Amino acid sequence: MVDLSGVERAVAELDAVYRPVATMPVDLDMLPDLGAHTAAALAELGVDERAEAVLRDLVELYAAGEPDVRAAIRRLFDRYTSFRWAARLPRGEEVTEAGLRAELILFSARDQGSDPRDEVLGLRDLCARARRAGLDADPLLAEAAGLSSDVDRYGMGSTRTILLGHLGR
Repeated sequence: MVDLSGVERAVAELDAVYRPVATMPVDLDMLPDLGAHTAAALAELGVDERAEAVLRDLVELYAAGEPDVRAAIRRLFDRYTSFRWAARLPRGEEVTEAGLRAELILFSARDQGSDPRDEVLGLRDLCARARRAGLDADPLLAEAAGLSSDVDRYGMGSTRTILLGHLGR
C-alpha cells in the first residue's frame, strides 16, 4: 500500500512546479492556439511521468481507502490547485476499461475541482469515448459514485449524484 503522506509531499512539490504555468496570464490574442501553447509549457516542465505516477498512487489509495482516507485525498486536490489543474493520466486514442476506471476514480477524488461545469464536460467526453470504444461504463460509474462525496459543493449536485446521473447515457 502506498503511503498518503509521501504522496502528499510529491503532490506539493509538483504543485509548486506547475504553479507558474497554471497561474500565468491568459493572452486573449492566443485563444485559437492557447491549448497548444499551454500543453507545450507544461511539457517543458518535464514532470509528466512523475505526475502520472503520483496520480496512479492517488487512484490506488482512493479506491482502496476508507471514507476518511478518501476525504483526505479530496482535501489534497482542493489544497494543491495547480497540481489538480495540470496533472493528467495519459490518454490513448481508445479508452480501455482500466483507463476508464482510473479516470472515474480521479473524477471522484477531484470532487468537482474549482469549476464543476468543466468537470462535467470532461465526464461527458470520457463517457462518450468509452461508448465509442464499446465499453459499458455503468458498473464503473457506479463504483466511482460509491466512493464519492455526497456534498453539493456548487449547487449542481454532489459528485456522487453527478456520476449516478451518467448511468445509462
